[in-house]
Amino acid sequence: MTDVGDQLPDDLASAHAMILAERAARREAEAVAARAQAVNSHSDALIARLRLEIEKLRRDIHCSRSERKARLLEQMELQLEELEADASQWKVIQTVREKFSCRECEKIAQPPAPFHVTPRGFAGPNLLAMILFEKFGQHQPLNRQSERYAREGIDLNLLTLADQVGACTAVLKPLYELIEAHVLAAERLHGDDTTVPILAKGKADAGRIWTYVRDDRPFGGTSPPAALYYASRDRRQEHPERHLKTFSGILQADAYGGYNHLFKVARHPGPLTQALCWSHARRKFFVLADIATNAKRGKKAAAISPAALEAVKRSDALFDIEREINGLSTGERLARQQQDSRLLVDELEAWLRSERTKLSRSSPVTEPIDYMLKRWEGFTSFPDDGRICLTNNATERALRGFALGRKSWLFAGSDRGADLAAFMATLITTAKLNDIDPQAWLADVLARIADMPVSKIDELLPWNWKAKKAAIAAAA
Repeated sequence: MTDVGDQLPDDLASAHAMILAERAARREAEAVAARAQAVNSHSDALIARLRLEIEKLRRDIHCSRSERKARLLEQMELQLEELEADASQWKVIQTVREKFSCRECEKIAQPPAPFHVTPRGFAGPNLLAMILFEKFGQHQPLNRQSERYAREGIDLNLLTLADQVGACTAVLKPLYELIEAHVLAAERLHGDDTTVPILAKGKADAGRIWTYVRDDRPFGGTSPPAALYYASRDRRQEHPERHLKTFSGILQADAYGGYNHLFKVARHPGPLTQALCWSHARRKFFVLADIATNAKRGKKAAAISPAALEAVKRSDALFDIEREINGLSTGERLARQQQDSRLLVDELEAWLRSERTKLSRSSPVTEPIDYMLKRWEGFTSFPDDGRICLTNNATERALRGFALGRKSWLFAGSDRGADLAAFMATLITTAKLNDIDPQAWLADVLARIADMPVSKIDELLPWNWKAKKAAIAAAA
């Protein structure tokens, strides 16, 4: 055993130098450990703020004005940040499948090939999700996508992209059918439609996109929201009759006559309850009472109608109550509607009928008054049912994408094209209603759906997918 004293130097100066060197080494080791710990603790914050690139701008460290070129003393750093974007990052993922054979039995073994949406497909789930969301969520036609990809050095022609879209919709059909069943099982639906031109020989037909939205949140329902879309080449009443043939409950919609058969007693499996939209009715009065808009018309401004202004004020009182009870349970909503809304509705009816007797047929206020009084039963069903809302704004929001998108893609090239638009709108809008990123959801679904048993496909529905992701994140 070696004595520690044998390792010490003979002179005191050398011993002192050794101690100082040991202390310096210890401090350096502690500093390295502290820096490593700091980097680890801040890594999440750096990732959250995207990728931070630090560039230091330095000038000459010696003063140019000093005769002796005195060295400058550093005082502080001023930091400036700007947001920058790189071009899309493309990559090829190569999967190697090893093949083995047995010398004794000559049996050959090889792992199965990964699933592709198209047979012998080349596009990965993230690329497919981007194509779908760009076309149906951001309303970028496939030819524009193809041009953009070409600028980035990727050759994906229009026909190739169209094939990918068709293959994806075939794979995603089970999810569409599950969403369809979920929507049509609702107690109450919002319904509406909008125009989408569909090409025909030498012309374009005024096609329609129909939507039905299930959203139970305004009356405290716990079922997840969802939207369902259909396409047709015209607006005949047979279309909503076919769409809603299995539905029974409340239909909140506008006064389109094609819905009328749905409210008849003879309908199977029973008449629907009609609930008309107060926003439509109020809007007709508001146009005649819009002081700000009239002021912009200058000399062409029409006189503000006192009757229209009064109708708007009375309607607003009902909307104030609706905002206060939004999200409450059906019973709580019904109690408030019976207590307050019913009285306001009765007073409004009496006032409208009184005003109508004072107006001539040529008066502009006559039309909105007649619009309401002829459909008064549909407008006044809400005080007797806590599930009914005042407006049909849920479907108007659901159709806003088509209203904006048709300015970009102008028309549907065929009935199949319109059907595909309705199909994908069902998936994308339902994802948005459940507060999830549609593109991320589609990418994950396309990557997993091939390996999912039919009995577990419902796990990929937006609301179930979101819940599972949240559970995994909480457990991590």
